[in-house]
Amino acid sequence: MRANIIKTYKTLHTWTGLIAGMALFIAFFAGAMTMFKGPLDRWATPPGNDIQWVAEDQWLPLMQQTLAAHPAAAKGFTLHLQPGENVGAPLVWDANPERSRFDPQEPWGATLNERGELVTAPFETSPMANLIDMLHQTAGIPGNGHHLFGVYVMGAVSILYALAIVSGLVVLLPTLVKDFLIVRRGKNLKRFWLDAHNVVGLTSLPFHLMIALTVIVFAFHDFLYDALSVTVYKERPLFEMHEHHDRGVDTVAENLLPPEALLANLKTQAPDFVPREMMYMGPLGERAEVRIAGENLEHMVRGADRGFAAMDPYTAELEGTEYLPGQEDPWTEIVISIFALHFGSYGGDFMRWVYVFMGLAGAFIFYSGNLLWVETRRRKQRRNGGPLEQKRNTRLMASATVGVCWGSVAGIALSMSAGKWLHGTMAADSLYLWAYYLVFLASVGWAFWRGPGRGAVELIAFAGLAWLTVPMTALLAWLIPAVPAWVQTAPGPLAVDGSALLAGLLLLEMARRTAKRVFHGSTDSVWYAGAQPIVDEQAVDIREKPA
Repeated sequence: MRANIIKTYKTLHTWTGLIAGMALFIAFFAGAMTMFKGPLDRWATPPGNDIQWVAEDQWLPLMQQTLAAHPAAAKGFTLHLQPGENVGAPLVWDANPERSRFDPQEPWGATLNERGELVTAPFETSPMANLIDMLHQTAGIPGNGHHLFGVYVMGAVSILYALAIVSGLVVLLPTLVKDFLIVRRGKNLKRFWLDAHNVVGLTSLPFHLMIALTVIVFAFHDFLYDALSVTVYKERPLFEMHEHHDRGVDTVAENLLPPEALLANLKTQAPDFVPREMMYMGPLGERAEVRIAGENLEHMVRGADRGFAAMDPYTAELEGTEYLPGQEDPWTEIVISIFALHFGSYGGDFMRWVYVFMGLAGAFIFYSGNLLWVETRRRKQRRNGGPLEQKRNTRLMASATVGVCWGSVAGIALSMSAGKWLHGTMAADSLYLWAYYLVFLASVGWAFWRGPGRGAVELIAFAGLAWLTVPMTALLAWLIPAVPAWVQTAPGPLAVDGSALLAGLLLLEMARRTAKRVFHGSTDSVWYAGAQPIVDEQAVDIREKPA
């Protein structure tokens, strides 16, 4: 391949990667965490009062009494079939159903006491896992609209991401066979970082192409649907609504069928489907429908970890199987596969851990890509006989990389801990957002103030300590029950504490190794922060010889 073509693609790879890299680092790191959103939800949910759980034969009386006493529940409610640390009550609904989708929910829960009487109360859910998911979708870029503004930005970023992937592959083609899976470690650290960057990128190439393309679809699907409506479907609706036949009964609470009857009918048609919750939508309206969410590990599912079946709550008729695992039509199965490949909602916990490591490896690719650009500037100056002092734009890019990347890592950890220690002092959603953005912005400012070298060591160490606050919070809550924080002792939440402990220790070790490079490395590097040597301007040239 001609050298000028390689140079063009290398330039394209460099600049698309630089522009998109820091946002993608945040999205991939947060995305790795969202693979276990359920345990994160349970970890962050404050313990409530002991809730009287209800038996199956009490589900219908619970629903009917709730609908009679609380009209807002008629807009829709969820019946949880199993208790859990993050489940406030057997039946929950939003007391403010007319709210904007960007406003916080006002969840209420209902149960029956031992005398069969209705007991309702507001309860608090933790938005912490949703905050991390928001960072995954938007990289923390604020702004609302029909979708979060950051989603559109990340769609544009993913276009650059796809260009970076393709151009990077073209650059590597001439040496692909010879250098594949080779990581050369020696005095030339730039070569080591480049080899590691290339190996991780090449071995995960299909994953990154899939992520880039699916994010573009997720971000701009509304525009795609609008175009299809105008050019293809025209007068026909793009999405067919479920037809509701004449039920022969009035849609009133007294005529609702027992939920266990619906589940029994579903069991005959989908025996491997394991229901978890029943979402009643407009249960007293003409278009009343129950969406039953559940799991089937043998098939891909539409949601992050759930498939769905739509049923009529008055006839138990199965109305929609398009998202029921194993019963989708061919087109829907393709769509579900796209969602499942992005969310990792197949293969159980094993595939979730695979996606965790792929997400962290992706974050490494973007971070190392920026480091390589900085090192390339230094070597180019050296070859051209340029000054030893690195250019301002190089130092600014290095500082921004350090501040944004490690500020987001520390911000997530400290917002998790703050949510427990400061619980009740302010609205939970505001608390998590304030904690994250204060830490993130302070870290970015610190990196520019301290410079990239010292800033890298200090912020990586800070991120490590931030993650250690998560298990320390659990330990203190267990040892001293009077403290405001709490500890969940179920396996899932404890795994969150254990993972945070491991992350903190690994980051502290990374800070130690980074300090060695920063204080004892090349003196003309943007990362060098040690004592400057005394230079005899007439006789001494302290520049390194090119590797």
